[in-house]
Amino acid sequence: MFFIEGTFEDVLIKIRDYVHQGVELVSHPLGASIRILFSPYRSVILGEKNNKINAYHIEIIESSIISYRNINAGRKIDYKNAHDYALIDVELLKVSLKSFKEINNNHINLFGGDSFETGA
Repeated sequence: MFFIEGTFEDVLIKIRDYVHQGVELVSHPLGASIRILFSPYRSVILGEKNNKINAYHIEIIESSIISYRNINAGRKIDYKNAHDYALIDVELLKVSLKSFKEINNNHINLFGGDSFETGA
């Protein structure tokens, strides 16, 4: 697990760097809710590095960075509710890990990859 000191955009950029090196995305970098994008916390799960680069994952992370920038242009992170966002992030992370473990039991080594968190 890696902890990124900075913004969620910093996390997205770090993830982009890894995806361009062949690391697979396991969870989607953006949350299901626009409101979650104002959170100072966000965890993203990555798989192991492969020998080839996944163009679909590159497209996902690149479009996620663009979407994040467009949605948050001129808006501020909601630090007032940071504790609540942290709890939500942990619960979403738990559900994601459980779901992917069940669905991809032998296809993705969840615990051999990395997850990224932000705590701006």
